[in-house]
Amino acid sequence: MTLPHSVCEVLRDHVVLESESIDRMYLNVYVPQLQRVGGVVWYLRGHLGQRFASTVTVAPKTDAFVRSIERFVADAEIDLVSFAKHERKDDITRDYLQRFDGDEGVLYVGRAQEKARVVRTERRRCARTGMTYPWVVDGSAMVNHYYFYCVDEDFGPFFLKFCSYFPYNAKLCINGNEYAKRQLAKRGIAFEALDNGILSCEDPKALQRICDGLDDKKIDRLLRKWLARLPHPFDRRDRAAGYRYALSILQAEFALTQVLDRPVAGRIFFEQVIRENLDIGRPGQVQLIFDRRVTRRTPGRFRTRVITEGVTPSLHVDYKRSRIKQYHKEDQALRTETTINDTRDFRVGRLLHNLPELRRIGFAANRRLLQIEQISHDCALGEDAFQHLQRPRQIAGQRATALRFGDANTQALLNALLMFVFVARGFTNQDLRQAFAVLLGRRSHDITPGRMSYELRRLRLHGLIQRLPKTHRYRLTDEGVRTALFYTRVYSRILRPAMAPIIPMAPADSPASMRRFHAAEAAVNSWCDEVHIAA
Repeated sequence: MTLPHSVCEVLRDHVVLESESIDRMYLNVYVPQLQRVGGVVWYLRGHLGQRFASTVTVAPKTDAFVRSIERFVADAEIDLVSFAKHERKDDITRDYLQRFDGDEGVLYVGRAQEKARVVRTERRRCARTGMTYPWVVDGSAMVNHYYFYCVDEDFGPFFLKFCSYFPYNAKLCINGNEYAKRQLAKRGIAFEALDNGILSCEDPKALQRICDGLDDKKIDRLLRKWLARLPHPFDRRDRAAGYRYALSILQAEFALTQVLDRPVAGRIFFEQVIRENLDIGRPGQVQLIFDRRVTRRTPGRFRTRVITEGVTPSLHVDYKRSRIKQYHKEDQALRTETTINDTRDFRVGRLLHNLPELRRIGFAANRRLLQIEQISHDCALGEDAFQHLQRPRQIAGQRATALRFGDANTQALLNALLMFVFVARGFTNQDLRQAFAVLLGRRSHDITPGRMSYELRRLRLHGLIQRLPKTHRYRLTDEGVRTALFYTRVYSRILRPAMAPIIPMAPADSPASMRRFHAAEAAVNSWCDEVHIAA
């Protein structure tokens, strides 16, 4: 019986580069004193000196902020792009990045109407006197947002999005992998990039040190640096009174990227991981992955989701409002990433100084998932063994021709071999020649002893048979038995029956053909499950 291995154990022999890094971070940029109605009232009355608190008096500040953005765009000679509904901002930004050749600067400014939290004034009436008075309340509205898409010499591409309405909350989005690429380039360390990661690096330890060095202080410095360069909604008097922006974490992704030595085998491996771990989203497994107790009162649905985008499947496991995702990235690497959408899921505060604790939680969850996931075999080893038989090989200075799976001679040869599995004294050239000829539909004298010697030689060089000492007899090796059983049983029980309903007459796009295909797919899955259970 073959015991299942953890995915972590299997990967140990196939990973050529491993890195842990913060991936995307989405941060809330806000003035703490203006997040509550009481603070807004104090700003209006205590700071601006109003007799009655009313947001009407901040309308000139809003107009001035919008004019400063338009003036900034004109002076810097950059584009102001109005985003259409459902338009992908990443695609637009990619085009601007391809044309940008500086170390840092503003790519363009985008404008879009989005829903936002705002503070507004309502007119209320006093029940006793009947007189009206202004009253400040929280609300939401569709207002213009301005996206500043920029490139920083240390962080690479990022964007800062301002709401144009009081209290002018903003969002900052950065990417830790882009930060790592910039730092590697600045230090002269050669590397090859993935779309959102590192494929190879001449100094992996330096890469990990760079990823570990991205902390809350550097992120805060990035914000302060660009707030000083971009239009600012609060004037010097406001900032001198303490109305300054702070940062909190809205969403953080913590990624473990493991580049595999065999990308094609890596995809096969990951698909097998999905197939054997469809129960990973159960409460008992989830509490092991996230190291949190799960009870009946824990919110959220506990399930395993397999989502396919194009031809790339991904495995998703949820815990409250956070999740862990695993997928085969660009057919090169296994990416495991924990996304924390609410730090309160782990009893951690939202302020940016809590980033070290969130890093510990996110990276630990990635590692625990790999330890909990089980796989019954190392797919890469099976792929290697199969491919070695499909190609000619040089063994001890002798050339061994291929034993191709679909070749009729190979199938007949291995079927003939299985007739001698239980013959203790082995078999001779003549014994095998007679069985081989029958399976090919020929007479035994049609197969010459020289032809059979050729077949015996390549079987011996591939390690499927061995010669008994001081005799002209042969016997099957353990590898030979396994290979012959695999070739012959898969070909006769799966390949031929599965192909039969698909090939005949109906056009490829006909309903009848599709029904045959789905029936064949169900049959193949059933046969494979039976083989797996038997193994």
